[in-house]
Amino acid sequence: MKKNVLIIGGGPAGMEAAHQINKLGHNVILIEKEHDLGGHLAKWDRLFPTGRNAREVLDTLKENMKGINCFTDTEVKSINILKESYNVILSNGITILADAVLISSGFDLFDAHKKEEYGYGIYDHVITNADLEKYYKTHNDERIKNPKRIGFVHCVGSRDEKVGNIACSKVCCATAVKQACEIKEEFKDAEVICFYMDLRMFGRGYEDLYLKAQKEYGIRFIRGRVSEVSENIDKSLQIKAEDTLSSKPMKVSLDLLVLMAGMRPSKSGNDIGKMLELSTMEDGFFNTKDDFNNLQQSKRPGVFYAGVATGPKTLPETLNEARSAALEIHNYLAETL
Repeated sequence: MKKNVLIIGGGPAGMEAAHQINKLGHNVILIEKEHDLGGHLAKWDRLFPTGRNAREVLDTLKENMKGINCFTDTEVKSINILKESYNVILSNGITILADAVLISSGFDLFDAHKKEEYGYGIYDHVITNADLEKYYKTHNDERIKNPKRIGFVHCVGSRDEKVGNIACSKVCCATAVKQACEIKEEFKDAEVICFYMDLRMFGRGYEDLYLKAQKEYGIRFIRGRVSEVSENIDKSLQIKAEDTLSSKPMKVSLDLLVLMAGMRPSKSGNDIGKMLELSTMEDGFFNTKDDFNNLQQSKRPGVFYAGVATGPKTLPETLNEARSAALEIHNYLAETL
């Protein structure tokens, strides 16, 4: 007998999990609060470390969604916890009796306005990594006009006690290096500088990308946190920082500053967590049943996680977790038949 599996979140994790659970013979209902599927992946141009077109990955995920019940522009209004199932009322008026629930709610990008010292939303030529990625897709942004000197600031909203997030967002370093190489390709005569706390290039091919950025693109890496950004009369930027390797303060004039905004827990995901009385960790991401053996299970029977719902991850890790969650759900449903 087919079981109903509700997947909340139509990003890469939700889409891949839906595909795998459907192949295992269960009835899948996926809901996504946005108008289209894809989550943050749909906003990306190229992926680190190889530069693969994000559209190719997204198209494959969408192709695998054929035949699966999917509702976009839809959110969960309420969840009634039953003995062995969940009665879920959706914003489109549909009610679902779910035998299992998978939360793949992704993440929210840190709001760079909260770091006022960097001037995002105040100065014309301060943008975020998301803004720059959108420019790569559209080549349309009035703030980016043939810059001659460009700076990247790592760890904006991550590893920062002042904003209440001491955790690492994991992907910002690799994203900064990827985007720095791409902007050097776009503006070949520009000088590009990355200001970092310490580089966390842990994945296969990531260190090669870092070395390529230095050797082939001539990108400078300065270890030190930017402390202040101000605007000159000509709209260029003046930044103050410290080179911690040489213990010297420094001032640099820039035409464009890119803030590498990190990952924050999804507000919509945490709203679901409150309905299901799920626990979160200190960083606000969901707490799993076990740190080693049950990474896809919550502490509530029949509720599972995949992807960034439990913390920052790369895209390959997210897709692997989705496949693992699908198998965990299949085994759970088999045990409750």
